[in-house]
Amino acid sequence: MKRHLLILTVLVCSATAFAQWQPVGDRIKTPWAAQVNPHNVWPEYPRPLMERSEWQNLNGLWDYAILPAGHGEPKLFDGKILVPFAVESSLSGVQKRVGEEHELWYKRTFTTPPSWKGKNILLHFGAVDWKAEVFINDVKIGVHTGGYTPFCVDITPFLSAGIQKLVVKVWDGTDTGFQPRGKQVNNPRGILYTSVTGIWQTVWLEPVNEKHITHIQSVPHIDHNLLSVDVSAINTQPADWVEVTIKEGTKVVAVSKASMGQTLDLNIPNSKLWSPESPFLYDMEVTLYSQGKTVDRVKSYCAMRKISVMRSDNGIVRMQLNNKDYFQFGPLDQGWWPDGLYTAPTDEALAYDIKKTKDLGFNMIRKHVKVEPARWYTHCDRLGILVWQDMPSGDRSPQWQSRQYFDGTEFKRTPESEANYRKEWKEIIDLVYSNPSVVVWVPFNESWGQFKTEDITAWTKTYDPSRLVNPASGGNFYRTGDILDLHNYPQPDLYLYDAERANVLGEYGGIGLALEGHLWQEDRNWGYVQFKNSEEATDEYVKYAEQLKKWIKVGFSAAVYTQTTDVEIEVNGLMTYDRKVIKMDEERLRKINQEICRSWD
Repeated sequence: MKRHLLILTVLVCSATAFAQWQPVGDRIKTPWAAQVNPHNVWPEYPRPLMERSEWQNLNGLWDYAILPAGHGEPKLFDGKILVPFAVESSLSGVQKRVGEEHELWYKRTFTTPPSWKGKNILLHFGAVDWKAEVFINDVKIGVHTGGYTPFCVDITPFLSAGIQKLVVKVWDGTDTGFQPRGKQVNNPRGILYTSVTGIWQTVWLEPVNEKHITHIQSVPHIDHNLLSVDVSAINTQPADWVEVTIKEGTKVVAVSKASMGQTLDLNIPNSKLWSPESPFLYDMEVTLYSQGKTVDRVKSYCAMRKISVMRSDNGIVRMQLNNKDYFQFGPLDQGWWPDGLYTAPTDEALAYDIKKTKDLGFNMIRKHVKVEPARWYTHCDRLGILVWQDMPSGDRSPQWQSRQYFDGTEFKRTPESEANYRKEWKEIIDLVYSNPSVVVWVPFNESWGQFKTEDITAWTKTYDPSRLVNPASGGNFYRTGDILDLHNYPQPDLYLYDAERANVLGEYGGIGLALEGHLWQEDRNWGYVQFKNSEEATDEYVKYAEQLKKWIKVGFSAAVYTQTTDVEIEVNGLMTYDRKVIKMDEERLRKINQEICRSWD
C-alpha cells in the first residue's frame, strides 16, 4: 500500500510540474527537448574533475520576475522558470527578454538532509550571466560577476531550521556594457544571436567539513614521466597535508603526500599517453588529512599528454602532440541550441556534437567565444578530441560595431573593462586548466575588443606554460605567442606566413545550405557561399579540403572549418540547428577529413 501511495505521489508531482512548465514558442527544437523533465532536469553531477559523493541538485521550477532595475524583491512573481535554462530560451518556459533596464529575480525554497547536520553547506552556481546577487533567508550573502564560470558561497551561517528561502537577482547588460558576451546581442542579426540572461548552468548544494578541498590543478610532463598536482584547500593549518593517488583501473600507479601549499610530483612510469586516437585517463583520488584523520576526499582524473611546437626538418614550425607532428583539424563550434540557447537540453545532447565531430573524422574543436559547462570538457577528455578555448568577446568596441576588424588598431578599454577582462579570463583558464583536451588558449577573436595583445598573451603564457597561446585568431597580428592565425572565407588561403611560429587557418569554409523544416526562420538565411542541395555542398567542401592539403605541405599546422551546426539565421553548419540532419555526405566528409588529419603520416 505504501509503495502504491509513493508511486501515486510521484506521478502527481510530475503532472503538476509539467502543468506549470512547457517549452515556449514555435521555433525548431532538438530531439532532446522532448526528454526534458522539469522534475529531473540536468541530474548529472556538474563538476567531474572534483567529485564528492553527496550533493543536492537545485535545478527545476523556480519562481521568476522581471522588474525595473533598482526595484526590491518582488512580493508577487510573474510565474515559473525552468532552471538552468536562460529566461530568453524556449526551454525556460518563459522566452522573454530582460535588457539593461531590468533585473531578473529568481526564488525557490529547499531543505537539507538531516545527515548533513554539522556540515558546512556550499551553494554552487555553474554559471549565471552576468551579475548575480544571492540571498539566503532574506540576507544578501554574495555577489558574483562573470557569465561563464562557476562560483560558490558557504551558506551555513545563514541557514535556519526547516525550509530555507533562496533568492537570486541578476542583471545583464549584454551588448550595452563592457562584459564578455560572445555572440549575444539585444538585436540578433547575421553572426550575432539571441541574448542569454541569468542562470544557465546547474545550481546545487554540497556538504563539506570546515576544512575542505577547493581546487585541484594537474599538469603532465611526459618527457619526465611526471604529473604535477597542486591542491588548494580552505581553513587548513600548516600541519595539515594531502595525499594524491593515481590509479589505472584498480591498480595503484603512484602515490604522493605533501603539506598544504606544496606541489606534488608523481612519477608515472611507462605512462599511457592521451590523444584523440587513444584518450586514456587515469583515475585520481585526493584526500585531505588533519591531525591524522581524513577530513575530505574527492575523486578526479588526469592524463599524460604534451602540446608543443617544433621546427621540422624542412624549416617549418609545426604543432606537435606528444612530441610528434600532429595536424589539428576541426570545426568552429558555437555551442548554441535552438531550444536552450546557451544550455543543451540534456547531457546526452551536450555530448552529441562532440561525438558527431569525431564521427566526421575531425580531431579538434575550436570552442568559439563561449565557455561550456565543466561536463562538456570532460566529454572531450573521455571521447578524445582537442579543444581550442576562446575568450568570449566583449566591450562595445568600434570594431565590433562597424565590422572593421582589420584596421590595425587596438581597442582602448576603460580600467574597469580591462580589470574585468583579466578577471574573467583567469577564471576561465582556472575552470579547464586540468582538462587534457584543452590545448590552445585564444584570448581574442579577430579584433573584437582586442587590446594589449602582447601583454595579455605574455600573461596567459606565464600563467599556463603547458599550453599554446593563439594571441588573436584572425585579428590584428603581433609577433607574440605561439601561433599566427589567419581567417579566409570561403576557400583556404595562406596569405601571410610567420617563419618563427606555427601558422594556422583559424576559420574558413562557411558553406551554406538551407534545409526547409529545419530553419530558425524561413527567410534571410545566409552562408558565406550558398548551395541548393547536399551533393553540391559536399562537392564544395571536398574542393576546399583538397586545396587545404596543398597549403598544409607548405605551412599550415591546423585548420578550423566554419562550422559545426547552423545557428539562428546562419546556415553554414555541417548539421542543421536542430541537429536532426547531417547536411553533407557523411562518408565523403569522413574520408577527406581523415586524409587531412593524416597529412603528416
